[in-house]
Amino acid sequence: MTRMESMDDSVLRSRSRAVPKMPTFSDLDSSLDGEGSPGKHQQSNRDKHITSNGKIEVEHVISKKLQLKRKAECLKSDLMRQFDNQVNDFMDSLIEESASLEPAPVSAVFSPPLSDKERSRLRHFRPPHGQGKQFVSRRSLLDELFEVNHIRTIYHMFIALLILFILSTVVVDFLDEGRLVLDFDLLVYAFGQFPLVVCTWICMFLSALLVPYTLFHLWSNTQSGSHSHPKLYSLMFGCVFLLYQALGLGFLPTYVAVTNSLPPASCFIIILEQVRLMMKAHSFIRENVPRVLTWAKEKTSPGPVVPQVPQYFYFLFAPTLIYRDKYPRNPAIRWGYVATKLLQVLGCLFYAYYVFVRLCIPQFRSISLQLFDLRSMVLCVFNSILPGVLVLFLGFFAFLHCWLNAFAEMLRFADRMFYKDWWNSTSFANYYRTWNVVVHDWLYYYVYRDILWMSQKRFRPAAMLFVFTVSAVVHEYILAICFGFFYPVLFCLFMCFGMMFNFILHDQRKGPIWNIIMWTSLFLGQGVIICLYSQEWYAQRYCPLKEPSFLELLKPRSWSCQGGLVTDADQL
Repeated sequence: MTRMESMDDSVLRSRSRAVPKMPTFSDLDSSLDGEGSPGKHQQSNRDKHITSNGKIEVEHVISKKLQLKRKAECLKSDLMRQFDNQVNDFMDSLIEESASLEPAPVSAVFSPPLSDKERSRLRHFRPPHGQGKQFVSRRSLLDELFEVNHIRTIYHMFIALLILFILSTVVVDFLDEGRLVLDFDLLVYAFGQFPLVVCTWICMFLSALLVPYTLFHLWSNTQSGSHSHPKLYSLMFGCVFLLYQALGLGFLPTYVAVTNSLPPASCFIIILEQVRLMMKAHSFIRENVPRVLTWAKEKTSPGPVVPQVPQYFYFLFAPTLIYRDKYPRNPAIRWGYVATKLLQVLGCLFYAYYVFVRLCIPQFRSISLQLFDLRSMVLCVFNSILPGVLVLFLGFFAFLHCWLNAFAEMLRFADRMFYKDWWNSTSFANYYRTWNVVVHDWLYYYVYRDILWMSQKRFRPAAMLFVFTVSAVVHEYILAICFGFFYPVLFCLFMCFGMMFNFILHDQRKGPIWNIIMWTSLFLGQGVIICLYSQEWYAQRYCPLKEPSFLELLKPRSWSCQGGLVTDADQL
């Protein structure tokens, strides 16, 4: 037994000798004090030398000691920085490798909570160069932020403001009418002719489901080698698809909206769904055509990989504009979460109603009766900033957060990054990338990257300009059809100020001051949009033209309308 204990003691002593002793701060100070001296004899001689030479030698040694300490601190910080960079690179590569694998059917909602650093990496995840968008399971940013009491209090403040809007409307109606007026005439007018909207949407959806898939399936059969002239077939089917995009999804819904004079909200439903289905059809064709062409060239399998109808059907409802055969899915549907998000959408709708009733309609009814001049326009812009900002927040929260999350939950769609932290942007370039990630991904992969691929990466500024132009034209087209007049305010803001701020307030601008500048510009732009479009809306009704020429249709009516020329002045 004693022999065994002696053997254990010897093993422990050998291990203790093998493990190096970590230096402490006292050891570092003693080594710095010794300055590399081999023994105590030299230290004692130096102490005598210091004593004999007086104060000057002592100050010299102290300065040397401080210099060495500073070097040691710099070395320590450099080592920690290098270690942190290596850990960050390792985490990036790990996330990229995990994203490239088959996604597991476990949602981030049901997984253990992630650390702040892991959440940040998932939000800013970018796929490896040369690949398309990688879908990973992650929650929406506001769902994470609302778990913090401080952030949830801001949400409660907006609810309190809605309550005050409701109370003010009820009190004013009671004082004016002597009774409660709860007719919601603005909502009834805005969503008029809703049965026609539903029928038009059903026709649009069925055509988007049948036509692109059928054309792609027929075209893929012509690439198997049994048909001669496959390029001729590709040209023919491509022209048919473009014709369907231009007429079936492009012209016919617009014709229905214009000829039936659909009110704004109903028209927005038709036109936004028109644009969404056109983008989805393009994504389906764009993602699957290269796969068939690659198979026709390599013949690695008996037949081309053609998506099934359920996959395409799921994609048409999925809250993304990038087609994939499979997406990360959640294991279950939380119907309580779906009901909460749909109720929040309804609440935002009534919120916007009270914003227009209390802040916009009373102001613009009186302003539109006045002659257009610089002073009235400046006052109108600054008075429109508050309702413009509220409409911006409501549109973001209702659609990009609540509506998309509700559909994602019903479809068990696990990638909920529909937006990023755009409110922290210090540049407009970052704001454009993070405000609406769903649309940005489509523009980036199918417009910007395709132009770079066709030009062999030689015209990056031209590609960026083209992306801005496409976005500005589509936004102005939506507003022109839904409002019933052409007034390119948003187009000018996009192409002039948007492009200028994109290069001036670029990604190298950091710091709080640039975030303040970004918010100031955004608030001012919302005021300009609300002011000018509202003035033009009322001018179109106060000063109608019986037989307008083409140039008169292009000229803003608010520049010359003096009011008082319409009998129904109470018309919205």
